Amino acid sequence: MRELMDQNALRPQDAVSCIFTMTEDLNAEFPAVAARALGFDAVPLMCAQEIPVPGSLPKVIRVLIHCYPEGERPARHVYLRGASVLRADLRSAQ
Repeated sequence: MRELMDQNALRPQDAVSCIFTMTEDLNAEFPAVAARALGFDAVPLMCAQEIPVPGSLPKVIRVLIHCYPEGERPARHVYLRGASVLRADLRSAQ
């Protein structure tokens, strides 16, 4: 969340809602807990589990943020620790 916020100059008050999905191997905590700790107190947050497709990348959390950022700037997609293999097409555009 910090990296998404930093790279996109987002503040919690810019967010309308966030959807988090995670692979089935991540089950110790809801990802929304981290967002709440970063100030997303008044933002609707939803967590869901990814479809367990055989051979898919493990230990992945995805975040979809609906927001109204200041100014008109393109969204910067953030992929950490090997997750860039999920969307090589977007990585080359960044």
